[in-house]
Amino acid sequence: MNQKQIFSRGIRSVKTVVYQENSPTHKVGLVIEPGNWEEVDPFLLMAEDFFERGTFGMHPHRGIETVTYVIGGKLEHFDNKTGGGELYPGDVQWMTAGKGIIHTEDPAVGEMVHSLQLWLNLPSDKKMTEPRYQNMRAQDMPVRYEEGATIRVFSGSSEDITADTKNHVPVTMVELIVEPGTTVTQNLPGNYNGFLYILEGTGMFGKESTEGKKGQVLWLERGMDIEQTEVKIHALEKLHIMLYAGKPVGEKVVARGPFVMNSEEEIVQAYKDYREGSFE
Repeated sequence: MNQKQIFSRGIRSVKTVVYQENSPTHKVGLVIEPGNWEEVDPFLLMAEDFFERGTFGMHPHRGIETVTYVIGGKLEHFDNKTGGGELYPGDVQWMTAGKGIIHTEDPAVGEMVHSLQLWLNLPSDKKMTEPRYQNMRAQDMPVRYEEGATIRVFSGSSEDITADTKNHVPVTMVELIVEPGTTVTQNLPGNYNGFLYILEGTGMFGKESTEGKKGQVLWLERGMDIEQTEVKIHALEKLHIMLYAGKPVGEKVVARGPFVMNSEEEIVQAYKDYREGSFE
């Protein structure tokens, strides 16, 4: 087999996200539901949230990274390590919880924030790494321009455009704006597992031209033992898409609340450390 040949991936599943009212100030839809660890590896869950100030209080994390993409509204964040900051529509915050962080994300006063938050697993040798934040402004990220398409690269690469985002787990994260009638492809390493989430529009995806529309998550056919694959995207209506793909971690997942480790013992230790103040 010619290892340099690029194979087009199909779509292995399509799911329409269902929303529920968690409270008068919070509506949520699970783009990725927790529990199907092997199927979604290296990802753990993704929530699409619509929320007002006061929805989420200060809370801890260990053993994961959270990747927050702001769709609408002004989001303020504060933590016990680095202080705080603000995110605006199109911005991304890549937070490495590592060995432990306590933080909150809160809409600015009077704002309703619409966001996507992805939880990304950390491999066992990185679970206890030092916490860090990467705040990625939309206007600062590298962009690949094609006729009828704008592809903003938040992590990894798109063709010859590469972001300098630091990754513990190799991840490609791109935002695609595709005009009606335009076809574009996104390249991915063959061993990456990934999905598309459609924020706006309707299109045809993958080698079988599977239809997808706003509010649907499309999981890519699993890669093969080849160097490069690609995903074909054709816009029927103007598309706004987020594409995430990453190299599977391939380790046991034990998750309890805000902590994701490799064993029950490590989870018990995480709660003990948090109670005893070692996250401070």
